[in-house]
Amino acid sequence: MAQIIDGKVISKQIKDEVKEKVSAYKAQGIEISLAVVLVGNDPASTVYVGNKKKACEYTGINSVSYELPEDTTEAELLELIDKLNNDDKINGILVQLPLPKHIDEDKVIKAISPLKDVDGFHPMSVGALSIGQPGFVSCTPAGIIELIKRSGADIEGKECVVIGRSNIVGKPMALLLLRENGTVTICHSRTKNLKEVCKRADILVVAIGRPKMIDKSYVKDGAVVIDVGIHRGADNKLCGDVDFASVEPVAGAITPVPGGVGPMTIAMLMNNCVNSVAIQKK
Repeated sequence: MAQIIDGKVISKQIKDEVKEKVSAYKAQGIEISLAVVLVGNDPASTVYVGNKKKACEYTGINSVSYELPEDTTEAELLELIDKLNNDDKINGILVQLPLPKHIDEDKVIKAISPLKDVDGFHPMSVGALSIGQPGFVSCTPAGIIELIKRSGADIEGKECVVIGRSNIVGKPMALLLLRENGTVTICHSRTKNLKEVCKRADILVVAIGRPKMIDKSYVKDGAVVIDVGIHRGADNKLCGDVDFASVEPVAGAITPVPGGVGPMTIAMLMNNCVNSVAIQKK
């Protein structure tokens, strides 16, 4: 039976560590503030923003909320970002994605100052990661590294396979595993012999966006399996990209859905907010 990697427990450990750091900064008279910008009323986005506010409250980070109507123009949003970039009281800026279709997400991401880019999406943040420079790292991949390490698995020298090449998870995930001295392969929709490649993995990270696609035939005995996907099935239950019931008996360790990767994203966002103080001082 696989070890279940509990994202709720590990995310609480990280939030508690953040809480201590925030408290230490407050003792020096330094307040940390995160600006959260939500455009429109997408239900999933509203839930995420609510969870981010709760995490800020728990850790002692000030949450400054901007809830803008669906018809907000791109120019108005960029003007707000510019104002937040120049506000010394704001340490981090988070614009909740997806944005309404009339707003260019790429333009908005690039408008956020790299010194306040706590989501880690700015091209300068991504570039810094790729050449090993300090900077903000995308929250989900950073959280996955913590899940692997804190569950007792070693990355160094291990064969690591990432399924998915998105800018938000797949690519930064591969770079972070490489930084930890893993031997990394990235798979995607055009990969030939996907099963054979996955079967080599000591650590398999699945971010493919297809419910329960990865079953035990893709997984090496004893592998660490990280499931990034989240879907609602016909039975209204949440599931991931991994067929948990099939894979759990052969894996060495596995993340559940829900309760695995999900809670880590917000914990690492809080961690990035604390790190923003040192990044901005430099």
